[in-house]
Amino acid sequence: MYRALWRSPLRFIVSSSSSSKFRPTLSRELGRSGIDNGGSGGCSCSRSVTTLIGNEFIQCQDESTRKVLQEKIIDALRSGERPGASALLSKLIHGNNPLSADDFHGVLKYCARSPDPVFVMETYSAMCKNEINLDSRSLLFIVQALCNGGHLDKASEFIQALGGNDSISPLLPVYNYFLGACVKTRNGNYASRCLELMDQRRVGKNEITYAALLKLAVLQRNLPSVNEILKHYVDHYSLSILSLRKFIWSFTRLGDLKSAYELLQHMVALASRGELFVKFKSGKLHSTRLDIPIPSSTQTRSEKVALGGVNDHTVSLMVDAHGKSNGIESSNVVLPKGQSNNIPATRILRWSFNDVIHACGQSKNSELAEQLMLQMQNLGLVPSSHTYDGFIRAVAFPGAYEYGMTLLKVMQQQNLKPYNSTLATVSAYCSKAFQVDLAEHLLDQVSECSYAYPFNNLLAACDSLDQPERAVRVLARMKQLNLRPDMRTYELLFSLFGNVNAPYEEGNMLSQVDCCKRINAIEMDMVRNGLQHSPISTRNVLRALGAEGMVNEMIRRLQRAENMYLETPTYNIVLQSLLEANETNMVIKIFKGMKACGYPADAATYNIMIDCCSIIHSYKSACALVSMMIRDGFSPKAVTFTALMKILLNDESFEEALNLLDQAASEGIHLDVLSYNTVLRKAFEKGMIDVVEYIVEQMRREKVNPDPSTCHFVFNCYVEKGYHTTGIEALNVLSLRMLGGEVKESLQEKKTELEESFVTSEDPEAETKIIELFRDSREHLAAALLNLRWCSMLGVRVIWSEEQSPWAKGLSNKYG
Repeated sequence: MYRALWRSPLRFIVSSSSSSKFRPTLSRELGRSGIDNGGSGGCSCSRSVTTLIGNEFIQCQDESTRKVLQEKIIDALRSGERPGASALLSKLIHGNNPLSADDFHGVLKYCARSPDPVFVMETYSAMCKNEINLDSRSLLFIVQALCNGGHLDKASEFIQALGGNDSISPLLPVYNYFLGACVKTRNGNYASRCLELMDQRRVGKNEITYAALLKLAVLQRNLPSVNEILKHYVDHYSLSILSLRKFIWSFTRLGDLKSAYELLQHMVALASRGELFVKFKSGKLHSTRLDIPIPSSTQTRSEKVALGGVNDHTVSLMVDAHGKSNGIESSNVVLPKGQSNNIPATRILRWSFNDVIHACGQSKNSELAEQLMLQMQNLGLVPSSHTYDGFIRAVAFPGAYEYGMTLLKVMQQQNLKPYNSTLATVSAYCSKAFQVDLAEHLLDQVSECSYAYPFNNLLAACDSLDQPERAVRVLARMKQLNLRPDMRTYELLFSLFGNVNAPYEEGNMLSQVDCCKRINAIEMDMVRNGLQHSPISTRNVLRALGAEGMVNEMIRRLQRAENMYLETPTYNIVLQSLLEANETNMVIKIFKGMKACGYPADAATYNIMIDCCSIIHSYKSACALVSMMIRDGFSPKAVTFTALMKILLNDESFEEALNLLDQAASEGIHLDVLSYNTVLRKAFEKGMIDVVEYIVEQMRREKVNPDPSTCHFVFNCYVEKGYHTTGIEALNVLSLRMLGGEVKESLQEKKTELEESFVTSEDPEAETKIIELFRDSREHLAAALLNLRWCSMLGVRVIWSEEQSPWAKGLSNKYG
C-alpha cells in the first residue's frame, strides 16, 4: 500500500480548477512562524482562521473540533494504535466543514518528528483525494518525515514532481532540509539532483544552504570545493563569526591549516572591533543579522563544485577594501572591554581556536599550536579540556613524553579533567618511549575507550622489553573497558605469548604443547571477533613455532597460509628457523618453491641461503647465490661475507677467508664483530695464535669493539698454548675496549668509580650487582667488569689504558 501511495496522480495536489493559483503569504513561504508555534500556524481556538483554496476565501468553522481530532490522531500514533489513527483521519476528512492544509499541520508535524513516513503518506493521500491544497509548511513536514525515515529517494521524487506544477513549488527551506539529510546519510547523488533542481528553479541560496554544501564537501574530502564555496560566499555575504566558524571547521577537517589559520585571525579581528553579532536562541547560537537568500544565477557554480570537484583553485582570503590583508599578529589583538564577557562570542572563538589547534595536532605543527595557545591567553580565552586535548597531540611526541605529562599536571592545577583521548594519547607516547609504568598508570585512569591503539602501543613495548606479565594486565584492562581487540592486538599477542621459553632456551615437549594451546586460544578469540590472519600475524605464529623447534607444525601452517598472499619476510622466518634446526634439505626445497611461485627473494633470503651453503660446505653454490643476489639489485653486506668466510674456514682455507676480509674493507663494507668472531673461532680451534692476533689488530684499526665471545676465543687460545700472563693481559685490554663502547664518559673519569664499586670492591654483593646489569640488557658492560674483577682476583694489576699494555703495543707494531 505504501508504494501505491506514490502512484497517486499529482493533479490532486492542487484544486481541479485550472485557473486556481497558490499565493501564500511571506511568513508561510518561509515556513518559520508556523513551525515555531507548534504547528498551529499562529491560530488560536478562540478565533476562526482564513485559508486559501484555489482563488476563493472560505471561512472555516468549528476549528476547535478539528484541532481536537488532530490531537487524538497524534495520541493514537504515539500509543501505537495505527488503525485508530487511520479511522480518526478518515473522520477528519469526511467532516461537514471545508478543510485546508492548516487542519493537517499538527499531524504532519508529528509524523516529521517521530518520524513516521508511512502515516505521513497516508495523510497526504487523503488530502489529495479530497482535493486539499498543500501549503509550504505541509510540504516541509512531508519532506522532513520522508528524510528522517530514511526515504531520501521518495523525498527526492516528491520535491521533483511538485516543482513541475505551477500552483505550488518547494521553497528554499525544503531544499535546505533535504540537503541536510543528504549530508547526514553521505548521499552525494541525491544532493546533486537537488542542487540541479535549485539551479533550474532559481530558488536561490542562503547561509543554511552554504552550511550544508560545506558539510558535504568535507564528507567527500573535497578541499577545492570548500575554496570555491568560500569564494562565492564572500561575493554575496560579509563573513560573520558563525560563517567563519563553519569555514574554519571545514578547512581543519581537510587539513588546510594555512587557510584555517588565516580565517581564525580574521575572526579575531572582528572580535577586536566588537563585531560579534551572535546570541542564544532555543539553546543554540544564532546570528543576529538577517539571512536573505541569494537569488539563483547562471554564474553560480559552487554547488556543482561541491559534488563534481574542480582543479586546485587558490582563493585569496580576507582582503579588505583597500587590498590589505586583515591577518594580524596575536600579540597586537585584545578583545574590547565587555566583549570578553560576551558568552556566545567567546565560546565560538574558543571553538574555532580548538579546531585549529586540533588540526595542528594532526599535522604535528607544535610551533603554531604554541602560538595559538599564547594568543588565547592574550585574548582572555580560557583553554578547556578540549583545547588541551588537541594541544597535547601537537606538542608531545614519543621523544618528549615528559611534556605531555607536564601538561597533564597543568590541567590538574586548573581543575580540568583530561579527556579519555588525552590520557590515551600521552600513554601512547610513553609506551613508544618505553616508559611502561607511566603508560599503564595513564590507561588505568581511562574510563572509556573506543580505539585499541594506546593499548597496542603498550603491548608492543611489553613485547620489546619482554614483559609478558604486564601484557596480561593490559589485556585485562581492555576487557574491563569492553574494548574489542583489533588485528594489531592479535599480531602482538602472537609475538608476546606464542613461544613459551625464555630467550636462548630451546623448546621441549612440554613447552611445545603449551605453545600450541596458546596459539589456538588466541586464534579462537580472533575468529570470535570476525578477524582472519594477516601477513604479520601469520609471520609471528611461524616465528613462535620456529623458536620452539616445531618444524613440522610450522611447515603445515606455511602450506595452509600459501592460499592467501604471503610476503617474502614470512618465507625468511621459515627458512631461518629450518636452518637453525639443520633442516638444510627442507630449506632448499622451500626456497625453490618460493621462487617457483613468483615470490621475489630479498637480501635476507639470499643471506640465509648462503649461510645454508656453509652448513652443506658448498662454496660454489654460495658464489652462485651471490651472483643472483647482485643480479637482483642487492649488494653483499657484512652478513654475506661472514657466511662466505664460514664456508672457507670449514675447508680450512684461512688465506682465502682473510682475503675476503681485505676485499670487504676495500669495498667500504664495515664488518661487524660477528664477522671477526667467525675467523677467531676457527683460529682458536686450530690454535693459530698469529691469525688471532692479526684479527684482533684488524678489529682495533676498524674500530670494531669486541664482545664476550671475542674475549673467550683470544684468552683461551693463549692459555691453551701456555701463555697465561699474555692471555690475562689480552683479556684486560679487550675488556677495556668493551667498556669503551658501553661507557659514555672516558675510562679515566670512570676509573675510580668502577674500581671501587665493582673491580676491586670487597663487598660480597659486588658480583651480584654486576650480574644485575645482565638483566638490564647491558651484557657487554657486565662481562667486561666480571673479566676485570677476575683479573684483579688473580693478583694481576688491572691497567686502565692500552698504552700501558706491551701486548697491545706489540700487535700494533707487528700488524700496523
